[in-house]
Amino acid sequence: MKRRNFLQKSAQTGALLTLGSLLPNTMLGMPFTNTDKDLFFKLSLAEWSFHRAIKSGEMDHLDFAAKAQSFGCTGVEYVSNLFKTKAKDKEYLKQMNSRAADAGVENVLIMIGGEGGLAHTETRVRLKSIEKHYKWVDAAHFLGCKTVRVDLRGGNNKSDAAKASAASLATLADFAKGSNINVVVENHGGFSSDGVWLANVIKQVGLANCGTLPDFGNFCIEKDKDKNCLSSYDMYKGMKELLPFAKGVSAKSRNFAADGTEADIDFYKIMKLVKESGYTGFVGIEYEGTLLPEEEGVQKTKDLLLKVAKQL
Repeated sequence: MKRRNFLQKSAQTGALLTLGSLLPNTMLGMPFTNTDKDLFFKLSLAEWSFHRAIKSGEMDHLDFAAKAQSFGCTGVEYVSNLFKTKAKDKEYLKQMNSRAADAGVENVLIMIGGEGGLAHTETRVRLKSIEKHYKWVDAAHFLGCKTVRVDLRGGNNKSDAAKASAASLATLADFAKGSNINVVVENHGGFSSDGVWLANVIKQVGLANCGTLPDFGNFCIEKDKDKNCLSSYDMYKGMKELLPFAKGVSAKSRNFAADGTEADIDFYKIMKLVKESGYTGFVGIEYEGTLLPEEEGVQKTKDLLLKVAKQL
């Protein structure tokens, strides 16, 4: 009897092992692993990657969540200017939530633009700009986002702009705290593209829900009238200075070499800095080039991110 039981159990075990080799790991009580998902960060898609398609009407803003899902991204980063009249439209925001849920993606953040100068030294102008941002904080809360990105524009003097920026950010972050929303600043031209300057502003604010959104490719400090860069900040130095305060990371790309690397940005070097900083949140794909169709640019950016992440 003992021998027969042993043989029966052996046969059952063998069958289970054979069956197990055919089943996904999740059905066996183990986490499913996929090489594309074995990363130290999560992938999101920045809506700006498709700003030309959306602005031209070729693509609807409401279809963005599904587009992000089609690239295997689990998060979406909206751009306020691409649905700028809808911040207070609850029915429209409900549709956005429904589309994100259907696509199985997370609403991560809203990039706010065109709402005035938070670094302006004239108090009246600055307060008006702050007030214009409130509706987007409320919209982000409604959408379940964790973060809003703001720009620090309007300053002419470096020292005065820093003081004005810190005051604006403190007010905004205090307002956003009640909704569990982070207020982050992207290096986005002017003084904000100076890593030391921006890091010091965030330190001056000193609030837990105020931080940075380091962007790989936005370290141009001064441009001419044709938008050609006249002076730049060292991007690798800048990323290292801003990463300690990061609540998001933007993987900017514009042009690609024949081997698939970004022509002007060393993704490996930057992602190494990201990993060393201990950051494990969303890294947003943001293709801003014009030489490739937006779809292809996004795919190349994703491929490059995955390649360097696996090397790391």
